[in-house]
Amino acid sequence: MRFRHPDGSVVHLAYCTNVHPAETLDGVLAQLRDHCEPVRKRLGRDRLGIGLWLAKDAAHALVTDPAALRGLRTELDRRGLEVVTLNGFPYEGFGAEEVKYRVYKPDWTDPERLSHTTDLARLLAALLPDDVTEGTISTLPLAWRTPFDPVHAEAARAALTVLAQRLDALEELTGRSIRIGLEPEPGCTVETTRDAIAPLTAVGHDRIGVCVDTCHLATSFEEPQTALDALAAAGIPVVKSQLSAALHAEHPHLAQVRQALAAFDEPRFLHQTRTRTPAGLRGTDDLGQALAGDALPDTAPWRAHFHVPLHAAPAPPLTSTLLYLIHISEPTRRS
Repeated sequence: MRFRHPDGSVVHLAYCTNVHPAETLDGVLAQLRDHCEPVRKRLGRDRLGIGLWLAKDAAHALVTDPAALRGLRTELDRRGLEVVTLNGFPYEGFGAEEVKYRVYKPDWTDPERLSHTTDLARLLAALLPDDVTEGTISTLPLAWRTPFDPVHAEAARAALTVLAQRLDALEELTGRSIRIGLEPEPGCTVETTRDAIAPLTAVGHDRIGVCVDTCHLATSFEEPQTALDALAAAGIPVVKSQLSAALHAEHPHLAQVRQALAAFDEPRFLHQTRTRTPAGLRGTDDLGQALAGDALPDTAPWRAHFHVPLHAAPAPPLTSTLLYLIHISEPTRRS
């Protein structure tokens, strides 16, 4: 969907399709039919923007078969859907029974990540609506934090520099400007927006910026205005925002709260958990680790990396960080 911002710019709001994982092109087409078009109709809109997730196999099928790519574009038009952004973070297997740490592979030290993201940029340039010249792709924040040393950091910087050059060439060829946003996530090399400043400054190209995921931002207890001001001061663009809330436990020392949290400790995804202490942020890689014994101090609120939909809320005694999202929405729109 499109909205006109008071400053005259167009704001694109999209429905993210990785909530319905599809690994193949046939799966993507079924996703459009079974989920995206019905959502558009229920909203009563003529057009609905979608944030498309193209896994490795689906992307390969489209890159190697121009007819298939034209067919996808036709199918989008026929169903009243448009694509201005892709989720390029998961590479494959996002619907597997156990994802956990696998979602961070390949990372930006692996040439396959560069190749896959280049393919996604070319596909997005071909899928953009005729009246749109800019698109965005979110990607993982370099790598999981271990192992990651200066050699890995240089490999990631070199890969992103090559990507920026390829995006320049793509715009010359197609007239479409595609930008990439590192998506800071708890536990990763780039865990916070501030962590993004040094590696992106090293790349030094405005086609490579940050994707602000408000669940991740809230989980890390980042102050919205402070985070966005720091990015702006460093000249790092916010190219995309992903809107959801994080899970919040105000009193994690209480038995009933811990019991409620345990219901969210599931085997598919990591639910990194954080708390603020006088010495700084403390955390665990997964919610189950936080609940086990004294791995995490429980004298202050906990937040867990669990994407709570904006229209929903967990049952008491848990809450979400929805109010936090309201505080960030206005400065994000202005960035």
